[in-house]
Amino acid sequence: MPPIDSSTAQLILWAAFGYLIGSIPFGLILAKVMGLGNLRNIGSGNIGATNVLRTGNKRAAALTLIFDAAKGGVAVLLARALAGEDAAQIAALAAFLGHCFPVWLGFKGGKGVATFLGLWLALDWRVGVACCLTWLVTALIWRISSLAALMAAAMSTIWIMVLTESPTFGLGVILTLLVYWRHSANIARIKAGTEPKIGQS
Repeated sequence: MPPIDSSTAQLILWAAFGYLIGSIPFGLILAKVMGLGNLRNIGSGNIGATNVLRTGNKRAAALTLIFDAAKGGVAVLLARALAGEDAAQIAALAAFLGHCFPVWLGFKGGKGVATFLGLWLALDWRVGVACCLTWLVTALIWRISSLAALMAAAMSTIWIMVLTESPTFGLGVILTLLVYWRHSANIARIKAGTEPKIGQS
């Protein structure tokens, strides 16, 4: 973690901001606006881009991916610009938690992968790009979105150590553990050989 230079009130403010922007369910909103139905009743019921893709609408899935990533990036960039690096990391974690546990959806949100990638692109673009490439290469080889997410999360801490000297390692470990926790059911299906491939219902 970076030095704590912001006041407690500032950190609470940016945590709240990060959580609120992170909890915007873009997948649900886009599915409804584009006439794709209730995303909770489609595929896995998840609100993320992978499940939006199961509607057959690639444009909606791409937009969900972009917006879910952007909300993590926006939280980080605004907090950094207006407060500092400590606030940026607090906002990043809060945005991730907001996506996974949005209050207006009964704390039942997404897996947080796009938001994870977006906030890393904002925290340190080198780590963000490396994580995106890790996800892409894994997805191209095995065609399993959850496996790609797990690989990107696992490699993120290594990329932090290799590519940067910024004080983000602690945050990286926390986010990686959260990604794995959110994917516990996927991990079980991967082990059983029953995890759907990208585009499958």
